[in-house]
Amino acid sequence: MGIKLVAIDIDDTLLNPEGQLAGETINAIKKTIQKGVKVVLCTGRPLAGVTTFLNQLGISGDDQYVITYNGAIIETVSGHRLAQHTLDFEDYLAADKLSYELNVHYNILDDESRIYTSNRDVGRITVIQAAENDEGLFVRNPEEMPQDLTVSKIMFVDEPEVLDAQIHKIKETFDDRYYVVRSLPEFLEVLNKKANKGNALTDLLSELGLKKEEVMAMGDQHNDLTMFAVAGTTVAMGNAIPELKDVATYVTESNANHGVAVALERYVI
Repeated sequence: MGIKLVAIDIDDTLLNPEGQLAGETINAIKKTIQKGVKVVLCTGRPLAGVTTFLNQLGISGDDQYVITYNGAIIETVSGHRLAQHTLDFEDYLAADKLSYELNVHYNILDDESRIYTSNRDVGRITVIQAAENDEGLFVRNPEEMPQDLTVSKIMFVDEPEVLDAQIHKIKETFDDRYYVVRSLPEFLEVLNKKANKGNALTDLLSELGLKKEEVMAMGDQHNDLTMFAVAGTTVAMGNAIPELKDVATYVTESNANHGVAVALERYVI
């Protein structure tokens, strides 16, 4: 049974260390698509933070899909939503309160990809995140926010050593109510319990009528583990965390050495 869908993480997997798509990766993905295989980008980013890469890869239309916000939203690349698992105003208030208690920067993304924080001293990582997502950064106090707010995800974003020092307390506070996952050394994400890459990929496979054996997943971080659990072939990047390499079918080259292209050549092209 051949591979009919490839699910690929973006940061530190699809993109090289400079945050760009290498020519080798673009060529391999275009060859994969030409063989009739769907390429689904699975990311913590919103659609706005993915569009540039979709355009470079030639992925478009209502019959191509992306999994965004770490699985909170499944949508076509043209923005038609198939499913979403989001948070609300009370969840936002809980994160805002904890941010100040622990002295960790935070932000939220609404369902239109806008980033909000009440941290007047906006963190360096939040500024970089906003620049990548291209939908704006808004500094607002809770009383300035609408109570019918739809929150795609909450993010504690800070220097790795800051998160390292507080991750236990954040998980202790939120683990029973939310899905909490470290997506990058600088990002600790808090999502709806049903929102993860694995659940989203399972829903998409059901929509498309595909079996686990027809799916390959590629990634590098903790938030890719759930995706690996529902794919028949799993590829960890050479720069991936040890936990992902331990459960992978294959460990490819790093993202600096075109690991995505190497894996696609091996298993699909």
